[in-house]
Amino acid sequence: MLTPTEQQIRKHLKHNIIVNMADGSLFGVALGFGSFGTILPLFVATLTNSATLIGLVPAIHSAGWLLPQLFTASHVSRLRQYKRTVLLSTIHERVPFLGLAIVALLLPVIGVNIGLTLTMLMLIWQGLGGGITANAWTSMISKIIPPDSRGTFFGTQAGVANLFVSMSAIGAGYLLNYLASPWDFAACFFIAGIFFAASWFALAATREPEDNEKVIPEEKTHFWDDSKRILRRDKNFNWFLLVRILSQFATMGFSFYIIYALREFNMTAVIAGYLTATLTITQTIANISMGWLGDKIGHRAMLILGALACILSAALAWKATSLAWFYPIFILTGMANVSLWTISMTMTVDFGSEAERPTYIGLSQTLTAPATIIAPIIGGWIADTAGFIPTFTISAVLSVIMTFILIFLVKDPRITSLKLQPNQ
Repeated sequence: MLTPTEQQIRKHLKHNIIVNMADGSLFGVALGFGSFGTILPLFVATLTNSATLIGLVPAIHSAGWLLPQLFTASHVSRLRQYKRTVLLSTIHERVPFLGLAIVALLLPVIGVNIGLTLTMLMLIWQGLGGGITANAWTSMISKIIPPDSRGTFFGTQAGVANLFVSMSAIGAGYLLNYLASPWDFAACFFIAGIFFAASWFALAATREPEDNEKVIPEEKTHFWDDSKRILRRDKNFNWFLLVRILSQFATMGFSFYIIYALREFNMTAVIAGYLTATLTITQTIANISMGWLGDKIGHRAMLILGALACILSAALAWKATSLAWFYPIFILTGMANVSLWTISMTMTVDFGSEAERPTYIGLSQTLTAPATIIAPIIGGWIADTAGFIPTFTISAVLSVIMTFILIFLVKDPRITSLKLQPNQ
């Protein structure tokens, strides 16, 4: 029998799917004009020749998104409604793009050194803003979407977002090619800021009922005490954490594909747009199909598929002889990204009980954050000192190790977590 909260969730399910798909679509348009995989690295490449700094662009975003989530878990776990926290926090992951537009526009005045410093500060602000939002947002979506449909929803929303990313990325490529500096990147970031604002209003239309059935302990526990209890008890989750951490090193070559194509094969801005579109179209299809398949046969199987894509992607980049090679490289990269991002996030909420979900989410994200920063620094150092090929080679080897752990040591949490519930 459904509780009053579950009844309200079912009542507003169609509305919530529509408005959150709209949020994902508009967010996707914004990301196409401010892509962390292409547009922003290209912008930073106009300010510095350092492969390490360029490689930090997606890493700052990922680490910022991951790092705060465990520290917000205790607060989020005590909320009966997540929406207000989500709406206030997410402002900090959207406004920095307007700041980037201003920095780009003022480059002739402030110079590249100050411009690079301000750009990095904006990226840190944006990343941490996303991280402060993420636990509450994931908890809210996991609350308003029934458990047997979460993989499909997360995958479809991400897929729709990537579809719009692909379309706007092509437009961004032509815009960069058409406009002269400093208007080129400034226009891209300003357009991104407008669509981020529009997606905020779509998100604000979410109907989330207050969960009055949720049991909240009178005494507020420390997030680290809850974390240690889970880490001692759930060995399967520990192996999953190891895969999450290792995946950052297995994919460290991804950050340098676009720069490698630019430097070794004289890639144009238009081709960069088409490669971005290839990546995002692949992610659109992979998000929807892998999310649906994960609901049917298990998300672990989709993680294994993504790990195999990591191996092939790095191996092809290692052997690439022309720009044509980068289309299959980016297709495989898209599959790997979906597996290690969307599917991993979906699998995380399958661990443990409802009350423990924010802590599981926080552990999965925050403990991965240091590797997210360290991996591209190591990759950038290898690229600067030994070249891009050794970076791709190491990525391929680590991907093989990650695949082994997933196949032989990680179990499906939808089965094993039932045996690990407290007081059972």
